[in-house]
Amino acid sequence: MDGPSYYIPAATMGVALAFKAPALLRGWRDPLLRSVGVLLALAALVFFFAAPPTITEVNDLTGIPNVSAPLVYCLLSAFSGSCLVLIVYWRGGPPEVTRRITRRWIAGYSLVSVTLIVLFALGDTPRERLRDLDTYYANTPFIREMIVLYLVALTVSGVAMNVMCWRWALQVSGWLRAGLLTIAVGFLFNIPYAAAKLTAVAARWNGGDLDGLSTNVAPVLASAGAQFTALGFCLPLACRRLGDSWHTWSTYRRLGPLWRELRSVSVHQDRGVRISWWSSAELLVTQRESDIHDGLLGLNPYFDAEVRSRAYAAAVAAGTDPAQAHAEADAAMVTAAVRARAADPDGEVISSAAAAEPSAPTDGPRDLVRMSLALRRSPVVAAAREGATAPSPADRGQRAY
Repeated sequence: MDGPSYYIPAATMGVALAFKAPALLRGWRDPLLRSVGVLLALAALVFFFAAPPTITEVNDLTGIPNVSAPLVYCLLSAFSGSCLVLIVYWRGGPPEVTRRITRRWIAGYSLVSVTLIVLFALGDTPRERLRDLDTYYANTPFIREMIVLYLVALTVSGVAMNVMCWRWALQVSGWLRAGLLTIAVGFLFNIPYAAAKLTAVAARWNGGDLDGLSTNVAPVLASAGAQFTALGFCLPLACRRLGDSWHTWSTYRRLGPLWRELRSVSVHQDRGVRISWWSSAELLVTQRESDIHDGLLGLNPYFDAEVRSRAYAAAVAAGTDPAQAHAEADAAMVTAAVRARAADPDGEVISSAAAAEPSAPTDGPRDLVRMSLALRRSPVVAAAREGATAPSPADRGQRAY
């Protein structure tokens, strides 16, 4: 693997961290959000400092041959620990239990990192090795122990992450389960990665030469595992956001019939400033709902409770469930009121309603989406639309909404 194979994933993690930066700064006290930021930063650093060109540059800048080895091993250990901490916070639970578990993982992998540095300082690595340090110094005192320690730490994190992810995956479903299983697969690669490295090192201990396992096979396994892990962490969040966006746009689209029905009576239909079409879906839905409520407010004097009662009875008689029947009845009353308003261009009903005593509030909010769909599909609403007439003077003070 050459430089770009390391720098491209490092840049990807860096971009993800940059996008997360505003949220991280606002919610740094949130342990889950903080864990996400630390994990993204460590992932980017691991790939950056593990690239052969970076290894050469770090060794040259420090003047210490192979100093990049303990640096990369410490970053790998910290990344493994941060993944375990993130999973613990992600799963949640009693705060005291969560804090106790995360502190243990942090303490354990911090101890591993310190030990790696101490072992490197005690060892002797005079010749710079960019790709095969593990096997080249497999028989060097202290360096041998350093290599085994970081590989054991990776293996432990791989096993622990698989146990935690599989246990949690059995309790959940959907995209969260898919993400957990993908993370488990990613960390499962830690085991053959460490096995390949240890096999090559053990071969050196016994006078053999299986360096290809360490220099060629192990990096591919590490890269594949990292990509699966990153995908697993991103999958639930990305798919949830896509699902939320789909639901929001679907709501916007389904509110269309009701919005168009009321557009002619909305008090803000000629507003000077309109929300741009490229605005967020949430903002567009809010605007559409606001327009609908404005329209309903303008139609208030024209609502006829009798129209709603008849439509509700007709819907129930047709076998419609009560919730849908209420929506169809409301939609029928709205469409009748729109036509009654159109038949009263001089606003006589509004003038009469202004002089009347205010009516009592109605029984709760309406289901705007159901009403909108009923406008387009319900035969009860179609019948009310065809039979709509202006309310008689005797009905002008009778408000139903």
